[in-house]
Amino acid sequence: MRILVVEDDDAIAEPLVDGLRREGFGVERAATGSAALAAAAADVVLLDLRLPDMDGLDVCRALRERSAVPIIVVTARGEESDRVVGLELGADDYVVKPFGLRELIARIRAVTRRASTREQAYEPLRVGALIVDERARRARLEECELELTPKEFDLLAALAREPGAAVSRRRLLEDVWETTWYGSSKTIDVHVASLRRKLGDPAWIETVRGVGFRIRAA
Repeated sequence: MRILVVEDDDAIAEPLVDGLRREGFGVERAATGSAALAAAAADVVLLDLRLPDMDGLDVCRALRERSAVPIIVVTARGEESDRVVGLELGADDYVVKPFGLRELIARIRAVTRRASTREQAYEPLRVGALIVDERARRARLEECELELTPKEFDLLAALAREPGAAVSRRRLLEDVWETTWYGSSKTIDVHVASLRRKLGDPAWIETVRGVGFRIRAA
C-alpha cells in the first residue's frame, strides 16, 4: 500500500514517515499543497490542513474532484467547523494531533477496507441520460458534465440510487448532511432548486408532498 503524507513540519513528518515504513507501507511525502497535487497516485492520503502555500481544505477538494482516493485529514485544527468542512469536501476520516501511530494505522486500514468494498461492488448510477459516478464524484447528463458542489453531488446521488422512489427529507438529512435535525431541512430545498437549474429541467426532481423528493425514473 502506498501512502502520501502531506505535512510541512519536519518534526512531525519524519517520524511519521519512518513509523509507517517500519510497518511495511510505501510512503511518499509532500511538504506543500502544490507538491501533493503533483504527486503520483496513492492508495491513501494523510493530509495536514496547515500548509505553507495553500489551505489543506483546498487540497482536499482538488483531490476529491479528480479521485476517490481515501483521504484522512491529520491536523491540529480540531474545531468542529473544520471537521465538518473537511468531511463535506470528501475526506474519509479526521485525526487530530497529537495521535498515536497505532490509531492512525487502524484508521488507514479501515478507510482502505471501505474503499475496497466500494470498488468491488461499484457501478455508476444511471437514470436515463443521467450518469452519476460516485467513485469519481462526477455527474453527466447527455455527455455534458454537471458542475456540482459536493453537497449537490451527494444529494443527486442519494436520489439517483432509487429512481422513481420517494426519498424522505429525514433520510436525505441523515444520508447527505449526517444529521437528524429537521430544522435543517430548508437547506434541502435550496440544494434541490440548484440541482433542478443545473439539470436544465425541473421535472428531473419531483416534490413528493409531505414526504420528500424523487428523481424521475427513465
